[in-house]
Amino acid sequence: QVQLVESGGGLVQAGGSLRLSCAASGNIFSLVSMAWYRQAPGKQREWVATITNDGSRGYADSRKGRFTISRDNGKNTVYLEMNSLKPEDTAVYYCEVSYLGDDYWGQGTQVTVSS
Repeated sequence: QVQLVESGGGLVQAGGSLRLSCAASGNIFSLVSMAWYRQAPGKQREWVATITNDGSRGYADSRKGRFTISRDNGKNTVYLEMNSLKPEDTAVYYCEVSYLGDDYWGQGTQVTVSS
């Protein structure tokens, strides 16, 4: 069983920055890829970024250059640094891990960007 707890969301003005954190329980963290997704009101959940266990990163095109995913295996935590935020970045942000065929999700953290 893997438990994920996100934090760091909040209200920020357009152009501002936020750093989200996702803490994972269990002893598998260093073995797995971690991902961030987001879901805006009335829209489907969409992929934001992934970081593999060896630190390789991938981003959805619209987030490249503004968002940075990182991880600290010693703290079992994955981060999402978000800069130059836009109102369209407003969403609930979730972290996710796939392990042995199962997907695990956190409860999400709300990010609201005002114009």
